[in-house]
Amino acid sequence: MSEKNYDPQMHTAEHILNQTMVRMFGTSRSFSNHLERKKSKCDYHFTRPLTEQELVALEDKVNEVIAENIPIGEEFLPRAEAQSQFNLSRLPEEAGDDIRIVKVGSYDSCPCIGPHVTNTAEIGLLRILSSDYADGVLRIRFKLERPE
Repeated sequence: MSEKNYDPQMHTAEHILNQTMVRMFGTSRSFSNHLERKKSKCDYHFTRPLTEQELVALEDKVNEVIAENIPIGEEFLPRAEAQSQFNLSRLPEEAGDDIRIVKVGSYDSCPCIGPHVTNTAEIGLLRILSSDYADGVLRIRFKLERPE
């Protein structure tokens, strides 16, 4: 199985951002994203733009989770079991019959084939650069201030 060409720090930060959006705003995980080492974006189905205060609170919560130095783990589930617990629609066909579930401690679990850090301490700080809203899509752009 080939891994996506994602930066492990950025990819793990995206998992935390997604779960934080779910918890704070009741949205689904991002339906589209573009993850790069320098900056990234996630698109969410949503009903409105976020206020400046909400963006600050979102960034603060993501960084609070990152600062907890949470170990990143994985487990493999048979496809049928994974399908009963997770949305597998974004996984490529080559993901196979044993589905890899990436876990950010007890904060987030998600089927994924990409690379991740081993602990949130490796991520650095997430900085939301901007967000916009159009036609039911909330886009959040962000970067990482990485540890030395």
